[in-house]
Amino acid sequence: MQLMRIGPVGAEKPVVRVDDTWYVDVSDLVRDFDAAYFAGGHDRLREAVAQRVRAGDVARFDGERIGAPIARPHQILAIGLNYRDHAAETGQAVPEEPILFTKSPNTLIGPNDPVRRPRGSQKLDYEVELGIVIGSRTSYLDSPEQARDAIGGWVLVNDVSEREFQFDRGGQWAKGKSAETFNPAGPWVATPDEIADVNDLALWLDVNGERRQTGSTATMIFDPYVIVHHLSQFMVLEPGDLIDTGTPPGVGMGFRPQRWLNPGDVVELGIDGLGRQRQEILDAR
Repeated sequence: MQLMRIGPVGAEKPVVRVDDTWYVDVSDLVRDFDAAYFAGGHDRLREAVAQRVRAGDVARFDGERIGAPIARPHQILAIGLNYRDHAAETGQAVPEEPILFTKSPNTLIGPNDPVRRPRGSQKLDYEVELGIVIGSRTSYLDSPEQARDAIGGWVLVNDVSEREFQFDRGGQWAKGKSAETFNPAGPWVATPDEIADVNDLALWLDVNGERRQTGSTATMIFDPYVIVHHLSQFMVLEPGDLIDTGTPPGVGMGFRPQRWLNPGDVVELGIDGLGRQRQEILDAR
């Protein structure tokens, strides 16, 4: 299934995408795509949706706003420098184990909502990434293979970053990653059965129509199952938690001279099987 939330900010309803034209409204079956939903699994909803599709009980998309496909998570975790070429372009060593940082959960926005450049920002950057949605309460997994059962879905995310806040003002990654609007997600969460091989997905990102990033999850240093297993040794992962898994090369800080985002710029990005996003850059409120 492809899980979406559509409607105004704060009043999104859960739906299941059928295709570009049709969806199934499941707001009478599911309160939201939140921790309680992911903890319960997808099977019951999958059968109900199939019955409604067979009965023609579908609705047409009509320009509704697309929200983040998960409700505000308990936590957003992120992995840094998870592609060798990206580590090289930033002048940093290839990590020997996953580099963990956090993003504030209130960075989460819809895939086409505007991104706001924070006050004082001089080095706003972009990062197309695969996101993991946790499906069950998880700790101390025995192996990466066991992590497969802990994953509730996959999602496209943009790990927006302010590099001056991240590197030049105390070297705190969370500070450079947690401003308002810094985690567009969606348009949908694909349940695990939707993606044949998550370790072979193409990623791309354009700025103002110019291709900046092209990559594949096949070149990750630590694949999603290794990441979930690793994190489970240090913390409890909760249903609905979101993990951003790192970005391929081509970020603004990797260019010479560096190329930062400015108000009026348009960022578009996508991952095979997970849709695409479009954000306009605006100044702070």
